[in-house]
Amino acid sequence: MMELGLKTLIAYLLGSLMGALLAGLGRGIDIREQGSGNAGGTNALRTQGIGFAAATVIIDVGKGWVAAGWLPSFEIPGVAVDPAVGRDWLAVCCAAAAVSGHIWPQFFDFRGGKGGATLVGTLLALAPVLVAIAMAGWLVVAMLTGFVGLATSAAAAVVPIAVRLLDFDPPLFAYAVAMALLVAWAHRGNFARIRAGTEPRLKRLWLLRPRGRVR
Repeated sequence: MMELGLKTLIAYLLGSLMGALLAGLGRGIDIREQGSGNAGGTNALRTQGIGFAAATVIIDVGKGWVAAGWLPSFEIPGVAVDPAVGRDWLAVCCAAAAVSGHIWPQFFDFRGGKGGATLVGTLLALAPVLVAIAMAGWLVVAMLTGFVGLATSAAAAVVPIAVRLLDFDPPLFAYAVAMALLVAWAHRGNFARIRAGTEPRLKRLWLLRPRGRVR
């Protein structure tokens, strides 16, 4: 179990490297004090512009890919490969730890983002076809509602359905279900604002918005 525990810890610490907060160090800002206060790509785009948001997303997706795609097979000096731990289970444990690190980052007072971009990075490593399916779900909901948080939660919810229909192995299904629940929980504030009518919309994405003045 040494290998599982150590690699899961490393994945968590890797996930704790927040793209928006690292990019903010170069500008002397804390993205959590801007806009919605979320350390994610959407708030980065709204408050700092496309270049800052792109850097944020690249870091957050990249750390998810490294945690799920590279770390499980990395040979740590002095730590033997544990034959009792399946490689598929090790991969999803590392992936889950990276997403958790993004939401509760060790290096930034446990105040992080909502996990969407890092989840995409892990899926790119585990099963890239799921990214295309999730992005399709995200786009449909974003076009219908304009709510990015709702679209991200819907995209995460589509993944376990796709995993089941495509008959992937049980570890990936367990991971997909857990991440769908975690991402939905992380967006609970967005859902509350939607109910209250105060959640902002990305009007450029909201293609089916009604005519006239919209919030």
